[in-house]
Amino acid sequence: MTAFFIRRLLQSALVLGLIIVLTFLLIHAAPGGPRQIYLSPGLSQEAAQVQAHNLGLDRPVLAQFFGWLGDLLQGNLGYTFKNHIPVGDIIWPTVGHTMILMGAAWLFSLLIAIPWGIYNSTVEYSLSDQTASFIAYIGFAMPTFWFGIILQELFALKWDVLPLSDMWTMGKEGNVGDLLLHLVLPVSVLTLGFLAGYSKYARSSMLEVLDRDYIRTARAKGLPERRVIFRHGLRNALIPIITLLGMDLPILVSGAALTESVFNWPGMGRLFVQMAVAREYSVLMAITLITAVFVIIGNFLADILYALVDPRVKLDRKGGAAA
Repeated sequence: MTAFFIRRLLQSALVLGLIIVLTFLLIHAAPGGPRQIYLSPGLSQEAAQVQAHNLGLDRPVLAQFFGWLGDLLQGNLGYTFKNHIPVGDIIWPTVGHTMILMGAAWLFSLLIAIPWGIYNSTVEYSLSDQTASFIAYIGFAMPTFWFGIILQELFALKWDVLPLSDMWTMGKEGNVGDLLLHLVLPVSVLTLGFLAGYSKYARSSMLEVLDRDYIRTARAKGLPERRVIFRHGLRNALIPIITLLGMDLPILVSGAALTESVFNWPGMGRLFVQMAVAREYSVLMAITLITAVFVIIGNFLADILYALVDPRVKLDRKGGAAA
């Protein structure tokens, strides 16, 4: 187990380093840049040079990268080009806001989708199964921003029963009841998307397991169907679902940019869009870094859960989790 932790930490550090380098190079290779926004065409040549020097934009890209990396190793995510505000002061509040929104949608989806998908695997082509398939098709096909606008039109503008947007009503910041009301519409939009994928995945995973020989043997021995499903089938069916959940963990912090933008939710997804338009490289780099860390954590937790769900999975073999 110890060897597994050490090996995964080293692998994670290598992957994180590659992500940092590639992200920095790709962002700086993109068309446009802070020079085009903050160096006004009306400035004189001398004033433009002074402005570029003050922003550090006149340095070679490698020098900018190592400067940023040095600050990062000291816990400093950098400063914005426009107002020279610490990036951490901008990002960390949005991480909490996104986790509230995405966590509620994610948890709500899991509580519905996994049991529903497993149940539908035992009653193929029933009304429940067909209803789940219909909802899944809608969830896959319907653009989230369009669904969000429809809900806003109906529940906020026409019937006036729910808030249109934002996280709080002005003057009610910190009120839990007000927060819950503001969560209803965006969580509904996100839940539909999550529900579509999770329910279909849980159903297909369980169907595959129920077709195995050991399930037929358990049934042939006369074991109750409930015991066959939950004791012999569910454990193995959960392994691919855990993979999906591990891959989705970064969504909890990176957010859904379109949904947050439609509902004006002050999360990290909306911030990323705003900062991409503003060419605030330091903020984009920090968001990418935070998301990458959660990708690595998600994969790591998935490996741990494999072993907890299925004892046949060993963590101490070369390459990590293996059956």
